[in-house]
Amino acid sequence: MEEIAAKITDSELEVMEVLWQAGEPLPLQPIRTQLERTRGWDGSTVKTLLRRLCEKGAVEAEKRAAFYYRPLLSREEYQRWSTSSLIRRVYRGSARDLVASLVRGDQLTGRDLEELRALLDQEARRE
Repeated sequence: MEEIAAKITDSELEVMEVLWQAGEPLPLQPIRTQLERTRGWDGSTVKTLLRRLCEKGAVEAEKRAAFYYRPLLSREEYQRWSTSSLIRRVYRGSARDLVASLVRGDQLTGRDLEELRALLDQEARRE
């Protein structure tokens, strides 16, 4: 799935978000309606993006009374690839440097820090 995630453009990611949020296969119309409202895209743009996502293997189209679209790539898979890519490109492979940047840049709330501490403690106990 990494090779699929790497090929997704920002515009295609907008379409994926609609599909991920739905949590079930969707026909074209609700996808189009949402992206027309939020992005101002016309129907042909949405159809083109869905076709490209199908060609890349990120989305599957199932023929019923109309085509229904469902993501084959999960949000979690895309996030894992995206985070790994960011760490490699920007932080020279250091996840610690990424976290340090978030902490020092005031990107994390006190609650975020508490949750991260609990997660790190949990992982340390598993080792």
